[in-house]
Amino acid sequence: MKPLYDAGEVIVGPGDDAGVYRMDGMVSGMAIVETVDFMTPVVNEPLLFGAISAINSLSDVYAMGGRPVAAMAVAAFPACDYDIGVLKMILKGALQSLKRTGTFLIGGHSINAVELQFGLAVTGVVEEGSILRVSGVQQGDLLVLTKPIGIGILTTALKNRAIADDDINEAVKWMLVINDAASKLAVQVRASACTDITGFGLLGHAYNMVKDSEVDFVIHYDSIPLLQKTTELAGRGISPGGAYKNLGFVSNKTDFSPHIDKERQLILSDPQTSGGLLIALAPEKIRIFEQSDVFYSVIGKVIKGSGLIIVE
Repeated sequence: MKPLYDAGEVIVGPGDDAGVYRMDGMVSGMAIVETVDFMTPVVNEPLLFGAISAINSLSDVYAMGGRPVAAMAVAAFPACDYDIGVLKMILKGALQSLKRTGTFLIGGHSINAVELQFGLAVTGVVEEGSILRVSGVQQGDLLVLTKPIGIGILTTALKNRAIADDDINEAVKWMLVINDAASKLAVQVRASACTDITGFGLLGHAYNMVKDSEVDFVIHYDSIPLLQKTTELAGRGISPGGAYKNLGFVSNKTDFSPHIDKERQLILSDPQTSGGLLIALAPEKIRIFEQSDVFYSVIGKVIKGSGLIIVE
């Protein structure tokens, strides 16, 4: 199959969290990181939705070890269903998040649509020697996760009115956490590989790191941090449709221990909004996380194998 790109300046092409382009003749040793993401509302407040969506869009730049510098807003707005003030509040929330990261909004585009969606096209910069990639995990690496999971289950429960707005306060807090500090630590220790956990769930993104390799991931379920009510809601049959689709994709690439029942499998496949980073690094380098204020959990390890995931 012919690649989608054929230029020496393209350092990272399609298949990773973002594309990376070398700025030859412009700034020596620097490269541009390009990504775009947008989504439907996960909370009821427009201001908060804008803030979360912006951080979610910025995350891919951090997953590559970069720093976002500029963004373009992308909005699908049902003009017949919402007052224009709703879009203004979404943009205000996005600007608040961009200000926190030192990123400038320099334009955007909107269309009239049936369903409300919002996000950003983001440009970042990264030093060539600091690029993090989704591939490259090494036998013996530890697997580090920097945010709890369960966001998709909680937001689905909110949409179904199974819980109240106050019940997702913990999830909102985590969705508003920027991955910049975790990214800097991953760059500092020269992590073997890195990705951010978003729409494909923990298992989907983990598989993207390990596929076509000669290693396997061993993930310890009890070491995975979960948001409050995640297990309870999954036990009541509340999981987003995306979790079932994700599980269907990874099920034949994952070996589940007998005690990892369907509910736990769906939690591991739960689509995340503005999730944390999954980082593979050598065991001796974990001390940098131990000495930091960054939330993290060691959820598994890398062993010799054939590109599969083992959940114990």
